[in-house]
Amino acid sequence: MKRALKPVIGSALGTVAIAFLAVIAVVFVSIPPVSAKTISLNYANFPPAPTFPCVQMEQWKTVVETRTDNAVRINTFPGGTLLGPKEMMDGVISGQADIGCLCMAYQPGRFTVTNAVSLPLGIPDSKVGSLVLTDLFNAYKPKAFDKVKVLALFTTAPANIMSRKRVATLGDLKGMDLRASGGAAEILKIWGANQIGMPMSATPEALQKGVVQGLFSSLEVMKDLKFAEECPYATLTNTVVYPFAVVMNLDRWNALPQAVKTVMENLSREQAVWTGTYMDNHVNDAVEWSKKTHGVEFVELDDASAATWNKALAPITQRWITTASEKGFDGKAIVDTIQHLVDQHTKGE
Repeated sequence: MKRALKPVIGSALGTVAIAFLAVIAVVFVSIPPVSAKTISLNYANFPPAPTFPCVQMEQWKTVVETRTDNAVRINTFPGGTLLGPKEMMDGVISGQADIGCLCMAYQPGRFTVTNAVSLPLGIPDSKVGSLVLTDLFNAYKPKAFDKVKVLALFTTAPANIMSRKRVATLGDLKGMDLRASGGAAEILKIWGANQIGMPMSATPEALQKGVVQGLFSSLEVMKDLKFAEECPYATLTNTVVYPFAVVMNLDRWNALPQAVKTVMENLSREQAVWTGTYMDNHVNDAVEWSKKTHGVEFVELDDASAATWNKALAPITQRWITTASEKGFDGKAIVDTIQHLVDQHTKGE
């Protein structure tokens, strides 16, 4: 009996071995090969994944990978998991991330030229704002970006007031505490409100606790960050936009093959148009969602009121021109350039 068992056991073990090798073969075949020449890049972003700066990040990633035939693979890090908003620029310069998306309004003194698009100059929407910012950058090539490669530029849609109480006049706004960033502080001060600085991610809790009574921002956050649940009113001021830049570590950029550089450079203007168009459509969707889902009232200023609100902001631009000139910039020329570009792109030229 013992002799009879040996060939049976040997046969069984052989069968198991063959099956195991077959499984291993399938596993290895199913794993896509990674070429030694594949370039891996880390892209940091600070807002939550569903928000528009991160949506554009994922779209840019997909286009770059497709157009380079996957010679480039981009790992995205939304929600400040790699770099936060105020450390984004220096983090990219130092190589903590290969690519980063920053909102220049968080550092108003650092990005003088590009932050000029945040002045109340009548930018009507995100698409126009994104093209104006792109053309402004290309015209002036600000030294603030000398240590990085700028891959794309875009803006938010215009800022509006979202609040827990109805605001229809400047009197209604007086004394209100509103979350805002960058140059919005001066705007709210002129209108009689108080600007409260805090990360957007901290604002829902601040609203719930009564630390702020609302916020001053573009309207897509009514849906993306669910502010429609806390703010039953939105006053349409369509005042200013906030500028963003996608930047790359200069050493990593210089090391890229020319074919990859060409893909990224050719995508710059296309990305501005795509992001602006997406943002404008998304704002419209957020407004309709807020109305239907939470019954948010959108307060529209009549022409006379809008003129009064806007006229009060005129000194902001003049003060900016003076300050920029003191720093060695031709402030008036920058503002004139922006106004020309706004007119040009609003007409679709």
